[in-house]
Amino acid sequence: MYNGRSILAIIPARGGSKGLPRKNVKDLAGKPLIAWTIREALKCGCIDRVIVTTDDKEIANISARYGAEIPFLRPKRLSLDRTETIDVILHAINWLRDEGCDYDVVVVLQPTSPLRVAGDITSALKMLFDRKAAGIVSVCKAEHNPLWANSIPVDLSMKDFLPKAVINKNRHKLPEFYRLNGAIYVALTEFLRSNRSFFGPGVYAYIMPKDRSVDIDDAIDFKLAELLISER
Repeated sequence: MYNGRSILAIIPARGGSKGLPRKNVKDLAGKPLIAWTIREALKCGCIDRVIVTTDDKEIANISARYGAEIPFLRPKRLSLDRTETIDVILHAINWLRDEGCDYDVVVVLQPTSPLRVAGDITSALKMLFDRKAAGIVSVCKAEHNPLWANSIPVDLSMKDFLPKAVINKNRHKLPEFYRLNGAIYVALTEFLRSNRSFFGPGVYAYIMPKDRSVDIDDAIDFKLAELLISER
């Protein structure tokens, strides 16, 4: 409970993963990957309930062992490569509502962001209420300025690769860009149901440092997360 509002944390974790097979249960510095997110969610005192939505029994068993609730196994139709995360989240909150448990605020914590800490979650929630916002989404500074990126034609020509305004400019003279880091998505439940997205009017950015913004998609990301955890 925070500011008189009930808060639900949802950790979406399906069994299939092409970039890094079985990554959600892969050992990261002595714990399954998903356990790092469960631990920080449970440490966040303002969250009323932490659930994992998964189609995978091994993920469910490991999640329960680390203290999360698994009120249902996610239907296979919502566990495909093409499944949109918003459909997974809406299924979870609607399933709980049908069971008599409705929440004012939803916090989505992807298990692929193991370096995000409880303080980040609490700060994002505080920002939601301080700004009277509809939602908060975590970001970090982009590693590479998108103004220096472009598609390349079949003949590999670099003729129009950079806009003229960017050519010969030093990095510090270019505007700063931020990227989604995938760590925290917060929204009022009513906004989420009506908007079917965490983005829109009344949504603000919560800026996180890059060393807590690793989003694990492949083996290199995993090794980086291991290194950063070992240096904490």
